[in-house]
Amino acid sequence: MTVPQKSVIEFPSVTDQAYKESRRHLKVGDVMSRKVITTTPETPMIQAAKTMGKHHIGSLVVIKFKTPVAIVTERDLLSKVLACNLDLKKTLVGQVMSYPLIKICPPFEIREAARTMINKKGRLVVFVCGKLAGIITASDLIRELPKAPETSLVVDDFMTREIVSVDEDETVRSVAGIMGRERVGSVIVTRNKKPAGIFTERDLLSTFIVQSRSLDTPVGEAFSSPLKTAPAGISIHEAAKIMAAQHIRRLPLIKKKQIAGIITARDLVESYAK
Repeated sequence: MTVPQKSVIEFPSVTDQAYKESRRHLKVGDVMSRKVITTTPETPMIQAAKTMGKHHIGSLVVIKFKTPVAIVTERDLLSKVLACNLDLKKTLVGQVMSYPLIKICPPFEIREAARTMINKKGRLVVFVCGKLAGIITASDLIRELPKAPETSLVVDDFMTREIVSVDEDETVRSVAGIMGRERVGSVIVTRNKKPAGIFTERDLLSTFIVQSRSLDTPVGEAFSSPLKTAPAGISIHEAAKIMAAQHIRRLPLIKKKQIAGIITARDLVESYAK
């Protein structure tokens, strides 16, 4: 005779509960990147782009007279230089940088940081007593996105449904121009009209500009493959975990074996900010 086993209900320990609660109240100072790479307004954009690519970052804080005054980003490179067919060697950081800086202090909770980032539309520069102390990006925030009720929302409500795609035979120069004009950080690369991979702002910096590789190279020789995807309908928290684990900032979402949309780190921050 089999003796029925009693079901055991496991309750989270006090330590687990305290840990989860603490994650919901993380501060800017807990998640910011403390190493801030800088440049100057007089620096040619080719050098600024190479610096970003070398350090695998998407922005540089611009210093003038020993004071942080602006920021220059991958998006500035795409939309204000490459999309306008300007010469990277002749265009200076001061001509395309974004200002004023969006400032925040370390004691702010990360949800407030998320709201500030979305409302001001930019990366946040952290100051302590008037001095530059760090920077916080969308990627920094999603790495620490707390498992709170807000993150149980589904990605479908925040994903971008209009996907920009290019054929693998398009040149990187042409693709960079498209990304700049459309103001997107990535395109889906197709082969025989089927998605084969993705090409991003970071690919442009690290694979081409840092290595002084010709922008007339077909994008099919340089995109990231295989394409990392997730099912549509997952939660914001699940998407954040996938992106943080795989070190990606854009996640195509699949529905009925087709790309239904794409969710970015910034989209996740926006969902959390609401």
